[in-house]
Amino acid sequence: MTDIKITDGYMPFHGYKTYFRIAGDLAGSDKTPLLLLHGGPGSTHNYFELLDPLSKDGRPVISYDQIGCGNSYLDGHPELWKAATWIEELTSLREYLHLDHLHLLGQSWGGMLAIEYLIEKKPAGVRSVILSSTLSSSRLWSREQHRRIAYLSPEDREAIRKAEETGDYTAPAYLAANEHFMERHCCGPFKDTDPECLRRPKRSGTEAYLTAWGPNEYTPTGTLRDFDYTDRLGEIHIPALIISGTDDLCSPLVAKTMYDRLPDAKWELFEGCRHMCYADDTPRYLNVLGKWMEEKDTGNV
Repeated sequence: MTDIKITDGYMPFHGYKTYFRIAGDLAGSDKTPLLLLHGGPGSTHNYFELLDPLSKDGRPVISYDQIGCGNSYLDGHPELWKAATWIEELTSLREYLHLDHLHLLGQSWGGMLAIEYLIEKKPAGVRSVILSSTLSSSRLWSREQHRRIAYLSPEDREAIRKAEETGDYTAPAYLAANEHFMERHCCGPFKDTDPECLRRPKRSGTEAYLTAWGPNEYTPTGTLRDFDYTDRLGEIHIPALIISGTDDLCSPLVAKTMYDRLPDAKWELFEGCRHMCYADDTPRYLNVLGKWMEEKDTGNV
């Protein structure tokens, strides 16, 4: 992808800095930019580089490392790891990069961030939102993961049960069980032949994840444990595209719960894909997303 123009930099934020990356020409484009909100909290933008090809037709694609991870790494500040911090950062980045109009894509935790941002801040200029493998309710998410755990081996089920009962998430048997669960429903293992952005070592925001979410995907104990905007999704009046996989942490029930309540929604279910649909089926993801944004570019917001 050497023919794609890449620009990156840092935005000052709360005395720290937020790293951003732009694929394409933000200043010279007449197409609505796409702003990407990564998961975690604490995951980094790296995997979003798979979406760089969307910029080849002149659409700028902007990603960033949310404060607490990657090139925006910070720890020792547990007071920051709450939705309000990341919403303020998102608002600041839009202002800093002059993103008056945009498409907003949130994956996993990033979709939660998008949902709360749209409902609580009611921002102008968002032409559409793409909710990729995300959720509107932490409780429903947890319930669905525990349903999936029931399909693991008896040994893995027992290791997870014991970890949740004791609060000890360090036992080798638990760690192995959690890895099996995540490989089945999230991603990996990545091979030498996979894109470099998936294999690249990254500085994950472990403190941010533990403080805001919890020890794993199925035990929300942090500041986001009571996240639930399901009954307020009707307040999002812009077009919404839901993307999820059949084997995703975002189960079809989680996705349908959002689809049923959003006033203007479309749902694309990716057969055989897990939590990172854009990695498991990159060509289809790029095609679906590209067509969606072309259709919604002229929206009145």
